[in-house]
Amino acid sequence: MATIRDSSRKYTATKVAGKPTKKATNVTLSTDVIKDARSLGINISQACDEFLRELVGREKARRWKEDHADYIKRSNQILEEEGSALDQWRSF
Repeated sequence: MATIRDSSRKYTATKVAGKPTKKATNVTLSTDVIKDARSLGINISQACDEFLRELVGREKARRWKEDHADYIKRSNQILEEEGSALDQWRSF
C-alpha cells in the first residue's frame, strides 16, 4: 500500500492483481480535443494516463541525469584518461 500526500489531501493506493489502482480526478481539457477524441473512439482516461505516465518517466530521467551529472562527467573523464578495463579485448 502506498500513501500519496499533497498539500491538502491524503490518498491511499493499492495494487490489485499487479495492476495499479486508478483514482478518479478532474482534468480540464480543450472542448475541441475532447469532441474529436470521442468521435474517434479514443478512451480519454487511458490516453491521459498513458501520456502522463510517459511524461513522468521522461521527467524522472531528466532529473536523474541532472542529479548525477557530476558523477557522469567524472566517470567519462576517467574513462577518457585511463581507458576501459576491457580495452584489451575490444575488437573494434
